[in-house]
Amino acid sequence: MPELPEVEVVRRGLVDWVVGRNVESVQVLDRRSIRRHHEGPTDFEQKLAGTAISAAVRRGKFLWMLLDGPRRPTALVGHLGMSGQLLVEEAAEPDEKHLKVRLQLTPDAAKPRELRFIDQRIFGGMFLSPLVPTTDHLPGGLGSDIEFIPEAAAHIARDVLDPASTPESLYLALRKRNTQLKRAILDQEVISGVGNIYADEALWAAKLHGLRSTATIRRPDVERLHAALVDVMGRALDAGGTSFDALYVNVNGASGYFDRSLNAYGREGEYCHRCEAAGMPTVIRRDPFMGRSSYTCPRCQRKPR
Repeated sequence: MPELPEVEVVRRGLVDWVVGRNVESVQVLDRRSIRRHHEGPTDFEQKLAGTAISAAVRRGKFLWMLLDGPRRPTALVGHLGMSGQLLVEEAAEPDEKHLKVRLQLTPDAAKPRELRFIDQRIFGGMFLSPLVPTTDHLPGGLGSDIEFIPEAAAHIARDVLDPASTPESLYLALRKRNTQLKRAILDQEVISGVGNIYADEALWAAKLHGLRSTATIRRPDVERLHAALVDVMGRALDAGGTSFDALYVNVNGASGYFDRSLNAYGREGEYCHRCEAAGMPTVIRRDPFMGRSSYTCPRCQRKPR
């Protein structure tokens, strides 16, 4: 599933290619992809047509476009799910096999005419959501200065790339939980945007085991974890995201390459880079975790007793 860096790459593409243009018309090709718009396809098409896209915003893995139109401002949420893609295409280009929603945009000589939502597995979707004030009176997410957020995303915590996120805010959020550390950082109401890949990478970088208890976590540990999350997310962004699945692409159809720089995730049976460099080669191990896997170094990420 796309995580924060992948969704941020898509957001930046929307800023470059879509923001500032109007939606001329909308075509829903598969109503399953707008199932969260309870009023149905016709209402979705009618309400979206004629609006102006004023911003592309993200909080964690949640991505939305702010719309200005004849009705009160609202948000078009684009949830990528496991295989969702938002692509800009020329109208003359053939429809993709799994094309679900088509937005025709106002002409721009240098930009393709259509924004297409493609989704093979149909876990993602698009829907309109009203805006509500943020509880902390700060901007709703990266990409906008307004103190509003889609109602559908209001429960989502800020992510580590948000200017309002700090090690102290993460520490306080973790201490409110009594659970395992990895479970907590995967909880989108504690800190958003962290998925399984980047959780393992950040825990490895911070030399913390995911089974540590949040009830006894110390501030220095959280400071290391926060710094590791910022670093891992930033490096993944620079690489365009992580692409184990060819279905993840940015708005121009390009894949990311951060999987070539992973230190823990997916490296079962390989030497830990840190321990090997220290002259104490230790093999990365894989353990089952919440129906997925966790990758750790048994030497530099000590398992709690």
